[in-house]
Amino acid sequence: MNHLILLTNDDGFFSEGIESLFRYLKDLGQIYIVAPDREKSATSLAITLRRPLRVKKIKANVYAVDGTPADCVYLARQKLLPKKPSLLISGLNRGPNLGQQDISYSGTVAAAIQGTFLKISSIAVSLLPDENHEYFYDFSAKIVHLIARKLLEDKLPENVTLNINIPPPPFRGIKIVKLGQKRYNPKIIEKTDPRKKPYYWIGTGNPKAKGDKDSDVFVVKEGYMTITPLHTDMTDYQAIQHPIFKNILKSMTDEAS
Repeated sequence: MNHLILLTNDDGFFSEGIESLFRYLKDLGQIYIVAPDREKSATSLAITLRRPLRVKKIKANVYAVDGTPADCVYLARQKLLPKKPSLLISGLNRGPNLGQQDISYSGTVAAAIQGTFLKISSIAVSLLPDENHEYFYDFSAKIVHLIARKLLEDKLPENVTLNINIPPPPFRGIKIVKLGQKRYNPKIIEKTDPRKKPYYWIGTGNPKAKGDKDSDVFVVKEGYMTITPLHTDMTDYQAIQHPIFKNILKSMTDEAS
């Protein structure tokens, strides 16, 4: 078996979600973990440019990096893995990544997108808790095993990343859906340090789901697992034809002439 699967996340190499994947995917090939040495949530595609990165080998095939999820993918591909991965899985994330806002901030999704940039079939997997705030890691790892097995047989389309959200069991089924929106109104908390200088915490608030009823933020509430294909080309081709851009070009051309 020649497959190599890279696991990463933004929760840290020690997280229960990534450990579940490490256990359940071993029959599919070589499994490596290259993940942050601490939580790196909401770092998006940030990479570390102004300080050196440190890597610690925790045990066979498991590495902790003092950087971002995107850093981890770069290091894994260029320095830590014996060959290019057949598949990259980012997760299992503790908490959902739903809607346009979540995927823009998420380190979990960003790690998978970074894998796609490097021509690796990549997926991000996030979990929703049940009403008792319990997460079902082993249950979800078994589902990811089925998805991974199929993706090892048939690669994703070029430039496409899968964003997957798994609700607690028993869920009603699986739907391929578009992104909705989660509108955040974060509360800024101001406090004072012992030297009487102000500092601030940005909270997440209670986001409200917006968008079409068949988008991920609503479908997952109905008990469905959601899969959303994300494309790395963020160009709005329809907007290119909008009159505003023609007017901008015309005004700039007139000004220059």
